[in-house]
Amino acid sequence: MKDIIQKLEEKRAVARLGGGQKRIDSQHSKGKLTARERIEFLLDEGSFEEWDMFVEHRCTEFGMEDQKITGEGVITGHGTINGKLVFVFSQDFTVFGGSLSEYHAKKICKVMDKAMQVGAPIIGLNDSGGARIQEGIDSLAGYAEVFQRNVMASGVIPQISVIMGPCAGGAVYSPAMTDFIFMVRDSSYMFVTGPDVVKTVTNETVTAEELGGAGTHTSKSSVADNAYDNDVEALSEVRRLVDMLPASNREKSPIRPSFDDPDRKEPSLDTLVPDNPNKPYDMMELVTKLADEGDFFEIQPDYAKNILTGFARIDGQTVGIVANQPMVLAGCLDIDSSRKAARFVRYCDCFNIPIVTLVDVPGFLPGTAQEYGGIIKHGAKLLYAYAEATVPKVTVITRKAYGGAYDVMSSKHLRGDVNYAWPSAEIAVMGAKGAVEIIFRSEIGDDEKIQKRTDEYQERFANPFIASHRGFIDDVIMPNNTRHRVASSLKMLKNKELENPWKKHGNIPL
Repeated sequence: MKDIIQKLEEKRAVARLGGGQKRIDSQHSKGKLTARERIEFLLDEGSFEEWDMFVEHRCTEFGMEDQKITGEGVITGHGTINGKLVFVFSQDFTVFGGSLSEYHAKKICKVMDKAMQVGAPIIGLNDSGGARIQEGIDSLAGYAEVFQRNVMASGVIPQISVIMGPCAGGAVYSPAMTDFIFMVRDSSYMFVTGPDVVKTVTNETVTAEELGGAGTHTSKSSVADNAYDNDVEALSEVRRLVDMLPASNREKSPIRPSFDDPDRKEPSLDTLVPDNPNKPYDMMELVTKLADEGDFFEIQPDYAKNILTGFARIDGQTVGIVANQPMVLAGCLDIDSSRKAARFVRYCDCFNIPIVTLVDVPGFLPGTAQEYGGIIKHGAKLLYAYAEATVPKVTVITRKAYGGAYDVMSSKHLRGDVNYAWPSAEIAVMGAKGAVEIIFRSEIGDDEKIQKRTDEYQERFANPFIASHRGFIDDVIMPNNTRHRVASSLKMLKNKELENPWKKHGNIPL
C-alpha cells in the first residue's frame, strides 16, 4: 500500500508541474501567475477540490501520441469564495499553450454540468492559444460542446470569465456568452483573427493591444466589463463580485449584515443638483451615498460613461444600480448606453436582483450617426429590458426626465414598483425652450414673448407635481432622505411576486 501511495503522490507531483519548471518560469517572467496559483488566489485557502487531474488526450496525429502531459492543459474542480461554493476551470498555458483539445473540453464541460446541477457559479480563467490544431475537428467539437453549455447555463447560474492571456478564434465565443468578462492589462487579448491575419486580408497594420487588448475591449467594443493591472487584482475583484451575486436563479438576492444605518440621512444631497438646469453634476456622488459604506462595484466603467451600471448593497441586500450620468453627454441615452444598461438590467432580472434606477435624462442623443446606427432598435433594448423585468424596481428622478427617455428609465408605466422624484425633478415631453418654440412657433422672433412663454412653461411643467397628480410618481421626497426611502421600499418589496405570460422566449430587438 505504501508503494501505491508513493506512486500516487509522484503522479500528482508531475501533474502539478504542468508543462514543466522552465515553462512555469517563463509564465512568471511575463508577470503572470500559473494556472494553479490563480486558483489558489481565487478560492478560499484549502477549499479547492480538483477533478480529472490525470486526464490525457488520445490524439495520435502529428506525433502527438509521444507528447502527453497529464491534466490536458486545464485544471478543473470546485471550492469556495468567502464560503460560497463555486466551480472553476483554469487553462494552463504551460501545457501546449493552453490549447483546447477534445479532453480539455470534456473537463470543462464536466464542471459546467455539475455547476448547473447544484446551482453554483462557474468561473473560467482563460489563458489559451486556441484550438489544438493537431486534433482538428475533435477540438472544434469540444468548443461547440462548451458553447452549448454556456447557452444552457445563461440565466441559470452566474458565469464569469477572466481573460488572463491570449484568447483567439473560437476561444473568444465562450467568454462572450458569459455574464461578465474581465481582462488583465498588457497580458490579455481577445480577437477573432489576430494581427497577422488582419494584415494579410485587409492590409491593416495593427498591434495585438490595439486589436484586442484590455483598453480596446473596455472602452471601444464593450466586450469586456473591466480591466485590471495584474492577475492578483483581477482575481481579487472577482472574489468581490461573487460575494455580491446569488449562487443561481433559484436564490434571492444575497443579504449580509450591514453596519450602515439604512435610515442614514445625507444633507449634502440637498445641494447636489445645481440651480442651473443645464449645469452638470456627478451622479456617482448619489450612488456612493446611497450604497452601504459607499461600496459600488461598477460594471463597464470605461464604456458609455453617460450611464452608470453596477452592484451595491442597500441595507445589506445586493441591488443593481442604473444611473444617468449628467457629466457625460448631459446624461443622454445613446446607442452604447442603451445596450450597456439593457444587458445589465436583464442580468439583474435573471438573478432576482432588485434594480434601483437614478434618472436625470434629457432624452435620446440626436444626430445622423445615432439614427444610422439604429438608435431606435438599440434604445428599444433598454425599454424591453425594463418592461420585461419582474424584480423589484425602485426609481428616483433627480432632475430631468424628458420625452420617451422618461418612459424608458423604469417609469411607472413599465411596471416600476416605487417611483420617487426629488423636488428638482422636471418631468415633461421636452425642455421648456424646445417646447415653447414648437407650441408658439408664430411668436418666434419676439424674444420678450418667447421668454415669457418659456418662464410660464417652466413654472407649469418643469416640476414633479403633474406626474404626482396622475399617480405616476408615488412621492416627492427630500434628497437627504433618499437612502431611507429606497431601503424602506426594497424591504417592502422583498416578497414581490410577478410573472410574465408563458412563452418560449421573447424576441428582444437585437
